[in-house]
Amino acid sequence: MRTTQPETGAARHLIVIVLFEGVDLLDVTGPPEVFSLVRRETDDANGYRVALAAETMAPVTTAAGVRILPDLTFDQVAEGGIDTLLVPGSVEVDDRRRVRALTDPAVVERVRTLAAHSRRVASVCVGAHLLAAAGLLDGRRATTHWSTAGQLAAEYPRIEVDADPIFIREGEVWTGAGISACLDLSLALVAEDFGEELALRVARQLVMYLKRPSGQSQFSVPLEPVSTTRRIEELRHHILRNLSGRLTVPDLAAHAHVSERQLTRIFKTELGTTPSAYIESARVELARHQLESGDATLERIATACGFGTTDTLVRAFRRRLGTTPTDYRQRFRTTAAATGAAVTAAGGPDEAVTAAGR
Repeated sequence: MRTTQPETGAARHLIVIVLFEGVDLLDVTGPPEVFSLVRRETDDANGYRVALAAETMAPVTTAAGVRILPDLTFDQVAEGGIDTLLVPGSVEVDDRRRVRALTDPAVVERVRTLAAHSRRVASVCVGAHLLAAAGLLDGRRATTHWSTAGQLAAEYPRIEVDADPIFIREGEVWTGAGISACLDLSLALVAEDFGEELALRVARQLVMYLKRPSGQSQFSVPLEPVSTTRRIEELRHHILRNLSGRLTVPDLAAHAHVSERQLTRIFKTELGTTPSAYIESARVELARHQLESGDATLERIATACGFGTTDTLVRAFRRRLGTTPTDYRQRFRTTAAATGAAVTAAGGPDEAVTAAGR
């Protein structure tokens, strides 16, 4: 299996993807899809060239069992200049389904050497652990998949690990979060190289939400780890069913038949947060979906999600996502919702027009 484009001339941006035994397949195949669409959207055959590099030219077996053929060896790649070194990752899962990132010392040494020949370096998912082992993240802020963020922080205390964003840029070193976030990181690289407008066109071809900003959280409230007690699970579902209503700490404590102090202690122990913070996160999550899929005004969304006022909604978005509801809607609105809003706006004034102005 090959993922690269045929050579048709000198590429302005050579993307080298590191291959090794057990590498995660989607880490390798996802980014080239983004870069190949740049060629299609611009008819520019020399914009990007993607090359897969490995220790030898022998097929590499991925974690999915699919074998991939390298284009070049590490020694051949090191002879020239690399625009972007892309480093995927690999994990092992024990009998208790605990995930641990793997770092082969030989691969780490190759990454360190190749990085010295690269203009910029980016990791995909748990590939951040290879960058860390190579010393490329020391003194930097970085992200990785949430399941191995604790391991990264424990093993490399000189790194400021932030498990929330989908990708982080620190100078010319980029780190990405989950596997699907590699597409967002790749789009960000396209935007840096060719501009936002082309990155948005590529995102549409991928049928993705319009390019997600780096601060976008990789962790969705409904996808948080299941708690170990029935009481807190019932409370979580109660919260999600009643986001538009009154959800104060005293109300929740009464609902759970515990004291307010005990409720706070339970949330901290089970979910690692406070009841109020959890409620705000859940409300932001609901507002995100409404902004993505509809054209309701911010006033209606604020009411439906329990924020009460648009000011409260905006402040919560800034705290949780580092953006505003309006900016989020512009970036994330699905094609169907955007088309519907455009048709309505073309026919005359509408609430969607009012919302877009915020």
